[in-house]
Amino acid sequence: MTKAMAIPAGWPACTVAEVEQKLCAPGMPFEMETVEIRGVPTRVWKNAMPSLAALARHGRSHGDATFVIYEDERVSYAAWFRAVAALAARLQALGLGKGDRVALAMRNLPEWPVAFFAITGIGAICVPLNAWWTGEELEYGLANSGARLLICDAERLDRITPHLPELPELDHILVTRADAPVGGVARLEDVIGPPSAWADLPDADLPQVEIASDDPATILYTSGTTGHPKGALGTHRNFTSNVLSSGYSAARTVLRRGEALPAPARKVMLTVIPLFHATACSATMMGAIAGGHTLIFMYRWEPEKAFAIIEREKVNATGGVPTIAWQLIEHPARAKYDLSSIETIGYGGAPSAPELVRKIFEEFGALPGNGWGMTETTATVTTHSGEDYLNRPTSCGPAVATADLEIRAEDGVTVLPSGEIGELWARGPMIVAGYWQNPEASAATFVDGWVRTGDLAWLDEEGFCFIADRAKDIVIRGGENIYSSEVENALYDHPAVIDAAVIGIPHRTLGEEPAAVVQLAAGSTASEADLQGHVRAHLAAFKVPVRILFQAEPLPRNANGKILKRELKALFEPT
Repeated sequence: MTKAMAIPAGWPACTVAEVEQKLCAPGMPFEMETVEIRGVPTRVWKNAMPSLAALARHGRSHGDATFVIYEDERVSYAAWFRAVAALAARLQALGLGKGDRVALAMRNLPEWPVAFFAITGIGAICVPLNAWWTGEELEYGLANSGARLLICDAERLDRITPHLPELPELDHILVTRADAPVGGVARLEDVIGPPSAWADLPDADLPQVEIASDDPATILYTSGTTGHPKGALGTHRNFTSNVLSSGYSAARTVLRRGEALPAPARKVMLTVIPLFHATACSATMMGAIAGGHTLIFMYRWEPEKAFAIIEREKVNATGGVPTIAWQLIEHPARAKYDLSSIETIGYGGAPSAPELVRKIFEEFGALPGNGWGMTETTATVTTHSGEDYLNRPTSCGPAVATADLEIRAEDGVTVLPSGEIGELWARGPMIVAGYWQNPEASAATFVDGWVRTGDLAWLDEEGFCFIADRAKDIVIRGGENIYSSEVENALYDHPAVIDAAVIGIPHRTLGEEPAAVVQLAAGSTASEADLQGHVRAHLAAFKVPVRILFQAEPLPRNANGKILKRELKALFEPT
């Protein structure tokens, strides 16, 4: 059992419930009200912006402050909004409007937030497609969504071109950063120019379109680790809620510390999570635009290049998945760079080791951050940071004030008491409207405003959530449930381990046994027997992996950080 970090005397200055009372009182920025969403009375942030168009117009007010940095390109908020307005006008001229689907497939480029807000700003539905997908997978997303237009980069265009004959509904393609003119495809640069020219575009407003808070805004596809990805139909309210959810969480940490709320300050954030993922798009970008923060994009994650960016741009916050956080701590080149500007290292999408929480604090003096959410919750439902995280390093935090969590039994009705493990159910204004054109899956997952998450979890007396496992990832050994995250955390606690995954492998009489795949830190050594002994010292014998394989490279993950355990299972199959 991992011991809690030492925390300041007198902490916490107030309970989680007292924080909510203070921050959400009438007249406060985080005041709540109850509205009806799809027939269900729901607590919402009273002061949330009504639409993504309203958020974009607010972003315009930051003027010459830097919004996006990408390599040697720097784009101000004012220039970004001019590009958004110009592209929105062009989309309308092409006959696109409310309810039409427009797909977006590209790396994290300055053009990404331009396209996203141009699409949603006219009431159309943005369909961010996974830039890691193959041509066939991109074809699936385009066909399933019924997208009429695709905005993409040259690499995605190359992948989708062979599949265009199968996409009769796709009327238009706009490509950016193509080396040469592409036959039959329009160039985005011919509409808005390159980023360096956006400041010279006309100072126009977005088209005037009536958009309600619960109108559809996005189709974000689930990770697809099992079966075909499902399109989660997000609303404008889903995204704008995250602006205040992020602010509320930060304020909660400050009040728990007993400090006065600080004046707003612009921050610089190194964003390494793909923008087609809800965490980056919703939890990061929405709050950044509201606060006038700077987002830095990278072509791909390279630790030493990231160090140079952090030093040069005085980056305040970064993160992504735990592997990135480990690299920030343990990469041999770290000492060559001044990383003292880092205040927060946040991550999600994968289990994190309590040791990582401690190391972030010890090595950087920075506060770790984590949280729980999923595509179906538009990212943020719980948040965890500061002393709360140091004190409960295995938790993903309590829910934000507008969200509710319940732990239910297998019947889907019985609500279990604190401390008992069951399926996590969540509700709030961040829950999507359902799955696109999939009523059966929607009915099975979304029930009276609640989403059945498929995660196994428990809540403590104060409402802090502890994820035990994905239901499908349980290893059942001779009738005994083994929660893989519990074994993974034990492996992570070994000083040589920086990445770990536990899966079930078939056993003739027991059904399954636990096995593990691990990556060791550079320069570290450990044998299978060493790690088995380490786990055995912390957990019951039946939870000890019967086999442990070692990989030199990080374990395979999808774009939102989840380990692809299906791929790892193949490593244990007889050859």
